[in-house]
Amino acid sequence: MNPLRLIILLAFLLSGGLALAAEEFKTAKGKLIITPINHATLVIEWNGKTIYVDPVGQAAWYKAFPKPDLVLLTHIHGDHYRAAILQAVVGPKTQLVASPTLASVLEKELKAKTITVANGASTDKVGFKLEAVASYNTTPPRKRFHPKGQGNGYVLNLGGKRIYLSGDTEGTPEMLALKDIDVAFLCMNLPYTMDVAAAAKAVRAFKPKVVYPYHSRGQDTVKFKALVGDAAEVRLRDWYK
Repeated sequence: MNPLRLIILLAFLLSGGLALAAEEFKTAKGKLIITPINHATLVIEWNGKTIYVDPVGQAAWYKAFPKPDLVLLTHIHGDHYRAAILQAVVGPKTQLVASPTLASVLEKELKAKTITVANGASTDKVGFKLEAVASYNTTPPRKRFHPKGQGNGYVLNLGGKRIYLSGDTEGTPEMLALKDIDVAFLCMNLPYTMDVAAAAKAVRAFKPKVVYPYHSRGQDTVKFKALVGDAAEVRLRDWYK
Protein backbone atom coordinates (compact mmCIF):
# COMPACT_ATOMS: atom_id res chain seq x y z
CA MET A 1 0.00 0.00 0.00
CA ASN A 2 1.46 3.37 -0.93
CA PRO A 3 2.15 5.88 1.91
CA LEU A 4 -0.54 8.37 0.83
CA ARG A 5 -3.17 5.62 0.67
CA LEU A 6 -2.10 4.43 4.15
CA ILE A 7 -2.41 7.94 5.61
CA ILE A 8 -5.90 8.35 4.09
CA LEU A 9 -6.99 4.95 5.38
CA LEU A 10 -5.71 5.58 8.93
CA ALA A 11 -7.37 9.00 9.05
CA PHE A 12 -10.61 7.47 7.83
CA LEU A 13 -10.56 4.75 10.47
CA LEU A 14 -9.69 7.16 13.27
CA SER A 15 -12.60 9.36 12.25
CA GLY A 16 -15.03 6.47 12.75
CA GLY A 17 -15.00 4.88 9.31
CA LEU A 18 -15.44 1.19 8.59
CA ALA A 19 -12.98 -1.29 10.04
CA LEU A 20 -11.48 -2.55 6.81
CA ALA A 21 -9.69 -5.91 6.74
CA ALA A 22 -8.24 -6.78 3.36
CA GLU A 23 -7.81 -10.32 2.05
CA GLU A 24 -4.81 -10.97 -0.22
CA PHE A 25 -4.23 -13.59 -2.90
CA LYS A 26 -1.31 -14.08 -5.28
CA THR A 27 -1.95 -14.03 -9.02
CA ALA A 28 0.21 -14.21 -12.13
CA LYS A 29 -0.09 -10.42 -12.35
CA GLY A 30 0.58 -9.41 -8.77
CA LYS A 31 -1.48 -9.24 -5.62
CA LEU A 32 -5.25 -9.49 -5.61
CA ILE A 33 -6.62 -7.51 -2.67
CA ILE A 34 -10.26 -7.93 -1.65
CA THR A 35 -11.77 -5.72 1.05
CA PRO A 36 -15.17 -6.62 2.54
CA ILE A 37 -17.21 -3.46 3.07
CA ASN A 38 -20.70 -4.47 4.24
CA HIS A 39 -23.35 -7.11 3.50
CA ALA A 40 -22.86 -7.72 -0.26
CA THR A 41 -20.45 -4.87 -0.96
CA LEU A 42 -16.73 -5.31 -1.50
CA VAL A 43 -13.78 -3.66 -3.22
CA ILE A 44 -11.30 -5.58 -5.38
CA GLU A 45 -7.87 -4.21 -6.31
CA TRP A 46 -5.71 -5.97 -8.89
CA ASN A 47 -3.17 -5.08 -11.58
CA GLY A 48 -3.76 -1.35 -11.18
CA LYS A 49 -7.54 -1.71 -11.33
CA THR A 50 -10.06 -0.90 -8.60
CA ILE A 51 -13.40 -2.71 -8.79
CA TYR A 52 -16.43 -1.90 -6.64
CA VAL A 53 -19.05 -4.62 -6.24
CA ASP A 54 -22.62 -3.46 -5.46
CA PRO A 55 -21.60 -0.13 -3.84
CA VAL A 56 -24.34 1.01 -1.46
CA GLY A 57 -24.44 2.45 2.06
CA GLN A 58 -22.60 5.73 2.52
CA ALA A 59 -20.32 7.55 0.11
CA ALA A 60 -17.83 8.00 2.99
CA TRP A 61 -17.23 4.24 3.04
CA TYR A 62 -15.29 4.53 -0.22
CA LYS A 63 -13.04 7.49 0.58
CA ALA A 64 -10.14 5.18 1.46
CA PHE A 65 -10.17 3.75 -2.09
CA PRO A 66 -9.38 5.17 -5.53
CA LYS A 67 -12.25 5.97 -7.84
CA PRO A 68 -13.33 2.68 -9.42
CA ASP A 69 -12.21 1.62 -12.85
CA LEU A 70 -15.14 -0.78 -12.83
CA VAL A 71 -18.39 -1.16 -10.89
CA LEU A 72 -20.19 -4.51 -10.94
CA LEU A 73 -23.91 -4.44 -10.23
CA THR A 74 -25.65 -7.74 -9.53
CA HIS A 75 -29.30 -6.67 -9.42
CA ILE A 76 -31.82 -3.96 -8.76
CA HIS A 77 -32.63 -4.39 -5.04
CA GLY A 78 -31.71 -1.54 -2.70
CA ASP A 79 -29.07 -3.49 -0.77
CA HIS A 80 -27.13 -3.88 -4.04
CA TYR A 81 -27.99 -0.82 -6.12
CA ARG A 82 -28.35 2.80 -4.99
CA ALA A 83 -28.37 5.44 -7.70
CA ALA A 84 -27.23 8.20 -5.31
CA ILE A 85 -24.19 6.22 -4.17
CA LEU A 86 -23.28 5.35 -7.74
CA GLN A 87 -23.40 9.02 -8.68
CA ALA A 88 -21.13 9.80 -5.73
CA VAL A 89 -18.48 7.13 -6.32
CA VAL A 90 -18.29 6.84 -10.12
CA GLY A 91 -15.42 8.71 -11.73
CA PRO A 92 -14.97 10.05 -15.27
CA LYS A 93 -13.25 6.84 -16.44
CA THR A 94 -15.43 4.34 -14.57
CA GLN A 95 -17.16 1.55 -16.49
CA LEU A 96 -20.19 -0.27 -15.11
CA VAL A 97 -21.40 -3.81 -15.78
CA ALA A 98 -25.05 -4.73 -15.22
CA SER A 99 -27.75 -7.10 -16.35
CA PRO A 100 -30.20 -5.83 -18.99
CA THR A 101 -32.89 -5.35 -16.31
CA LEU A 102 -30.73 -3.11 -14.16
CA ALA A 103 -29.13 -1.28 -17.09
CA SER A 104 -32.61 -0.28 -18.27
CA VAL A 105 -33.29 1.79 -15.11
CA LEU A 106 -29.95 3.61 -14.90
CA GLU A 107 -29.87 7.33 -15.42
CA LYS A 108 -28.63 8.52 -18.80
CA GLU A 109 -25.09 9.41 -17.64
CA LEU A 110 -24.58 6.05 -15.93
CA LYS A 111 -26.20 4.09 -18.74
CA ALA A 112 -23.67 5.59 -21.16
CA LYS A 113 -20.88 4.07 -19.05
CA THR A 114 -22.52 0.65 -18.77
CA ILE A 115 -21.67 -2.63 -20.47
CA THR A 116 -24.77 -4.81 -20.46
CA VAL A 117 -24.08 -8.51 -19.92
CA ALA A 118 -26.93 -11.03 -19.85
CA ASN A 119 -27.00 -14.32 -17.94
CA GLY A 120 -24.53 -16.76 -19.47
CA ALA A 121 -22.71 -14.14 -21.55
CA SER A 122 -19.19 -12.81 -21.07
CA THR A 123 -17.10 -9.77 -21.97
CA ASP A 124 -13.44 -8.84 -22.13
CA LYS A 125 -14.12 -5.11 -22.57
CA VAL A 126 -13.24 -4.49 -18.90
CA GLY A 127 -9.58 -5.50 -19.19
CA PHE A 128 -10.09 -9.14 -18.25
CA LYS A 129 -12.61 -11.86 -18.99
CA LEU A 130 -15.81 -11.40 -16.99
CA GLU A 131 -18.57 -14.04 -17.07
CA ALA A 132 -22.16 -13.38 -16.01
CA VAL A 133 -23.74 -16.27 -14.08
CA ALA A 134 -27.52 -16.40 -13.70
CA SER A 135 -28.61 -15.61 -10.13
CA TYR A 136 -32.18 -16.44 -9.16
CA ASN A 137 -34.46 -18.31 -6.78
CA THR A 138 -35.39 -21.90 -7.50
CA THR A 139 -37.70 -22.59 -4.55
CA PRO A 140 -41.30 -21.81 -5.64
CA PRO A 141 -42.26 -19.56 -2.66
CA ARG A 142 -39.09 -17.50 -3.18
CA LYS A 143 -39.16 -17.04 -6.94
CA ARG A 144 -40.89 -13.70 -6.52
CA PHE A 145 -37.77 -12.29 -4.85
CA HIS A 146 -35.30 -12.96 -7.67
CA PRO A 147 -36.86 -14.15 -10.94
CA LYS A 148 -34.61 -15.85 -13.43
CA GLY A 149 -33.01 -13.40 -15.86
CA GLN A 150 -33.18 -10.38 -13.54
CA GLY A 151 -29.79 -10.60 -11.85
CA ASN A 152 -26.19 -11.59 -12.45
CA GLY A 153 -23.53 -13.28 -10.44
CA TYR A 154 -20.05 -12.82 -11.88
CA VAL A 155 -16.87 -14.81 -12.42
CA LEU A 156 -13.79 -12.59 -12.70
CA ASN A 157 -10.70 -14.07 -14.34
CA LEU A 158 -7.83 -12.14 -12.76
CA GLY A 159 -4.26 -13.21 -13.41
CA GLY A 160 -5.08 -16.90 -13.42
CA LYS A 161 -7.49 -16.70 -10.45
CA ARG A 162 -11.22 -17.20 -10.88
CA ILE A 163 -13.31 -15.18 -8.43
CA TYR A 164 -17.05 -15.90 -8.12
CA LEU A 165 -19.49 -13.32 -6.76
CA SER A 166 -22.86 -14.99 -6.34
CA GLY A 167 -25.25 -12.05 -6.05
CA ASP A 168 -28.65 -13.06 -4.67
CA THR A 169 -29.38 -16.62 -5.65
CA GLU A 170 -30.05 -20.16 -4.58
CA GLY A 171 -27.95 -23.13 -5.68
CA THR A 172 -28.90 -22.95 -9.35
CA PRO A 173 -27.72 -25.40 -12.03
CA GLU A 174 -25.55 -22.58 -13.38
CA MET A 175 -23.80 -22.21 -10.03
CA LEU A 176 -23.36 -25.94 -9.54
CA ALA A 177 -21.78 -26.22 -13.00
CA LEU A 178 -19.00 -23.74 -12.19
CA LYS A 179 -15.47 -25.08 -12.56
CA ASP A 180 -12.07 -24.11 -11.17
CA ILE A 181 -13.28 -21.37 -8.82
CA ASP A 182 -10.44 -20.16 -6.60
CA VAL A 183 -12.43 -17.77 -4.40
CA ALA A 184 -16.21 -17.63 -3.98
CA PHE A 185 -18.40 -15.09 -2.21
CA LEU A 186 -21.65 -16.90 -1.51
CA CYS A 187 -24.93 -15.40 -0.29
CA MET A 188 -27.10 -17.06 2.36
CA ASN A 189 -30.06 -15.46 4.07
CA LEU A 190 -33.69 -16.38 4.41
CA PRO A 191 -36.23 -15.87 3.05
CA TYR A 192 -34.56 -14.11 0.11
CA THR A 193 -31.83 -16.53 -0.99
CA MET A 194 -30.93 -19.85 0.66
CA ASP A 195 -30.17 -21.17 4.12
CA VAL A 196 -26.74 -22.30 5.28
CA ALA A 197 -27.51 -25.97 4.59
CA ALA A 198 -28.40 -25.26 0.95
CA ALA A 199 -25.36 -23.01 0.57
CA ALA A 200 -23.07 -25.69 1.99
CA LYS A 201 -24.59 -28.26 -0.36
CA ALA A 202 -23.81 -25.96 -3.30
CA VAL A 203 -20.21 -25.51 -2.16
CA ARG A 204 -19.77 -29.27 -1.90
CA ALA A 205 -20.96 -29.49 -5.52
CA PHE A 206 -18.86 -26.81 -7.26
CA LYS A 207 -15.91 -26.97 -4.83
CA PRO A 208 -14.30 -23.53 -4.74
CA LYS A 209 -10.87 -23.52 -3.11
CA VAL A 210 -11.86 -20.72 -0.70
CA VAL A 211 -15.37 -19.52 0.14
CA TYR A 212 -16.54 -16.47 2.08
CA PRO A 213 -20.15 -16.38 3.28
CA TYR A 214 -21.53 -12.89 2.62
CA HIS A 215 -25.01 -11.37 2.39
CA SER A 216 -25.61 -13.50 5.49
CA ARG A 217 -27.14 -11.26 8.14
CA GLY A 218 -28.67 -13.35 10.93
CA GLN A 219 -27.41 -16.68 9.59
CA ASP A 220 -25.30 -19.24 11.44
CA THR A 221 -22.15 -19.10 9.35
CA VAL A 222 -20.30 -21.27 11.86
CA LYS A 223 -22.79 -24.02 11.05
CA PHE A 224 -22.22 -23.35 7.35
CA LYS A 225 -18.49 -23.90 7.84
CA ALA A 226 -19.10 -27.16 9.66
CA LEU A 227 -21.46 -28.39 6.92
CA VAL A 228 -18.96 -27.55 4.18
CA GLY A 229 -16.34 -29.67 5.93
CA ASP A 230 -13.24 -30.25 3.85
CA ALA A 231 -14.93 -29.46 0.51
CA ALA A 232 -13.53 -25.91 0.66
CA GLU A 233 -11.67 -23.57 2.97
CA VAL A 234 -14.35 -21.43 4.63
CA ARG A 235 -13.24 -17.99 5.80
CA LEU A 236 -15.62 -16.22 8.18
CA ARG A 237 -15.40 -12.43 8.30
CA ASP A 238 -17.53 -9.79 10.03
CA TRP A 239 -19.47 -8.02 7.27
CA TYR A 240 -21.70 -6.18 9.75
CA LYS A 241 -19.41 -4.09 11.94
